[in-house]
Amino acid sequence: MKTTLQRFVLSIICVCLLTACKNRNKDAELPTDFPQIVERGEITAVTLNTSVSYFRYKEQQMGYEYELIADFAKKHNLRLNIKIAENLSRLEEILQSGEADVVTYPIKIDNNAERNVIYCGHEQQSSMVIVQHASRGDTVLTDVTQLIGREIYVMHGTRYHERLLSLDAELGGGIRIMDIAKDTITTEDLIEMVSTGEIPYTVCEQNVARLNSTYYHNINIGLEISFKQRYSWIVRKSSPLLAQAIDEWTADKTAEQTYRAAMKRYFELSKYSAEIKPLVVNGQISPFDSLFRRYAPRIGWDWKLLASISYQESHFEPSIVAWSSARGLMGIMPATAEYLGFTTVEMNEPEKNIQAGVDCLKRFGQRFAAIPDSLERIKFTLASYNAGVGHIIDAQRLAEKYGKNPEIWHGNVDEFIRLKAEPQYYTDSICKFGYLRGTETYNYVIEVLERYDYYQKETRR
Repeated sequence: MKTTLQRFVLSIICVCLLTACKNRNKDAELPTDFPQIVERGEITAVTLNTSVSYFRYKEQQMGYEYELIADFAKKHNLRLNIKIAENLSRLEEILQSGEADVVTYPIKIDNNAERNVIYCGHEQQSSMVIVQHASRGDTVLTDVTQLIGREIYVMHGTRYHERLLSLDAELGGGIRIMDIAKDTITTEDLIEMVSTGEIPYTVCEQNVARLNSTYYHNINIGLEISFKQRYSWIVRKSSPLLAQAIDEWTADKTAEQTYRAAMKRYFELSKYSAEIKPLVVNGQISPFDSLFRRYAPRIGWDWKLLASISYQESHFEPSIVAWSSARGLMGIMPATAEYLGFTTVEMNEPEKNIQAGVDCLKRFGQRFAAIPDSLERIKFTLASYNAGVGHIIDAQRLAEKYGKNPEIWHGNVDEFIRLKAEPQYYTDSICKFGYLRGTETYNYVIEVLERYDYYQKETRR
């Protein structure tokens, strides 16, 4: 008879052999290169939820990196599967495990890392920059030595904070680093505060600064405070043919057009809309009032609230196309139009566009039918119309987690929709829709309802 010790040793050996076999089988199953990807007809990209790389807006997938990999997949007739990593360090882990084929997020080019990965695709260069107010008459800083004696606001413990501490030491001291410990302030909040003049300076990555400069016309982002770093996508070392295919696609003229269009869309095309006071003349808000009146009963809303949404989306310009591709009077996304049974061309027709907008509002409103207060239901519906219902549900979950009322918008859910721009919140496991530029949605609800109040008062005269 075998002794207890012998049986134990044999069992350990068996477990080791089984584990080794499983690992070999797993390795053998890994789609190590491009031919296997083409054969299965699908490519999986892993990225991070950010304002630049990948996000969902109005129920649509968007982002600079997303549009590039989507074009590559389309060129090779591949289905595109997007995986979201929890943080930067997880990107390569997910890649190396075989869960993804390519990292479509800018990874710093490091010669030491080339032993494990292959860099491919468009190479980017980026640095940290000072964001400063730049209206007429402002003194714009052009040299880091001019930062001495200046107040620079930055969130505590971030890489921006660390860089400022290092720069301060390099300059011999004197930078007044205003360390913000509150976790209710986002990087984008600080940039907006620079724009409005509440604070003089903040710091962020150059690509984030470039994107935000399309929202704020009065900021300057030209002063770099760190060396430029080179970045690109990566694939596994065992996927040289995939890297080659991505590089060949990058050099292709059609891909170059996609690249330039994406650059323009996210980093150049202005998203700033100067507020023009809406006018009510003899009780008339717009040339489309009769259409708002006709379709408002479908949702049970005052037609003037529809008019306020339309002004917010288009300033009553029926042929307008926003940076996001939202179209017409009510700002309808092409995919939303298709889902509701309309064509993209029909979205240039005022009546069809208003009809689609009302149908969309009604669909979103049904999601919040259980909220007892009618005004609160309107607020949640407006927020969903701007951001997509998934983001609003995420914010409700966050509000409940942090002891706020998930059925009250102001002072409760709206705070967390704004905080969905920060990784601490949008990477929470209870959030399913990731990053959102939540300040836009926060302001959207306020502005639409304030304008509606104005319309109500002016049309009574």
